[in-house]
Amino acid sequence: MKLLLTALLVATLLVAVPAVAPAQAPVPRAAAVDTVTLDGVNVKLRTTTRQVVTVNKTHGWHARVTYWAKRDGEWVERFRATDGRVGFGGLVRPRQRVQGSGKTPAGTFRLPWAFGMHRQHDSWDESYRKVRNGDYWVLDNESAHYNHYRNKKRGGFRWWLDSSHADASERLRDYPSQYEWAIVTSFNSGQVRHRGGAIFLHVNGSGATAGCVSAPRWFIRKLMFRLDQDRKPLIAIGR
Repeated sequence: MKLLLTALLVATLLVAVPAVAPAQAPVPRAAAVDTVTLDGVNVKLRTTTRQVVTVNKTHGWHARVTYWAKRDGEWVERFRATDGRVGFGGLVRPRQRVQGSGKTPAGTFRLPWAFGMHRQHDSWDESYRKVRNGDYWVLDNESAHYNHYRNKKRGGFRWWLDSSHADASERLRDYPSQYEWAIVTSFNSGQVRHRGGAIFLHVNGSGATAGCVSAPRWFIRKLMFRLDQDRKPLIAIGR
């Protein structure tokens, strides 16, 4: 009888006492992106960024372009051009940009590599690429190579389309002055069709750009000797 009562008591206690759920580890939050304001432009920094170019649209299609470097934890202005340019259509939020609109996307973008008309210089970042005959920047919305650098010999896009066509790509040698040096931005690296591409930081032409940012030749040349992919350079465009 005692054994029966003891068994019933143990069973009752097991039912009455709720099981304690094991403690769960906290879910880590996504690493916050630091934001700094340089010359009035908000820059979304990456953890290892040590170089930034800011583009402050001043009036119309004119802009102030400044190169900054991080030293001892502080951002230091290295040099500035007051006669930079943006697109003839002004600025636009990146996701709202439309190909052919002449608008420059606002925001922070990477500066992953550069190309130009000169041979590689020992002091330039090794990612530099010299423009060859038949090199294009693909803006053909039907191409898998949309918003990429590609030579026509490799095919995959309609390089023969007239420049007035909505899907015409840029033949890079058609712009020997502006693309003497051109630094590529990461805008639309996801290849969203009809959003456009070929958004570079390049040498000034005679007026506004078609969506790029441009600066005087001396400014771009100095950048070519300073930008270093190990320092994760960025460009921030705003007003």
